[in-house]
Amino acid sequence: MANHKSALKRIRQAEKRRLHNRYYGKTMRNAVRKLRATTNKEEATSMLPSVTKLLDKLAKTHVIHKNKASNLKSKLAKYINKLA
Repeated sequence: MANHKSALKRIRQAEKRRLHNRYYGKTMRNAVRKLRATTNKEEATSMLPSVTKLLDKLAKTHVIHKNKASNLKSKLAKYINKLA
């Protein structure tokens, strides 16, 4: 167990951050899933900016890697362009 006050604080901070990152990671995955499940092009096109914004924010705060965000955005854009 921790022997210092600072170590105890670190444990508290790490747990708080872990829960925060987990929540936003799950939110991001659900948003991407919802967009991929959409078959209507107009609906998907209107959802893309909000999902892109979410991915950029998570990459900026290091919840996900910037390349992962970039790859997801690219794949989603490709998916939307393929829709009839």
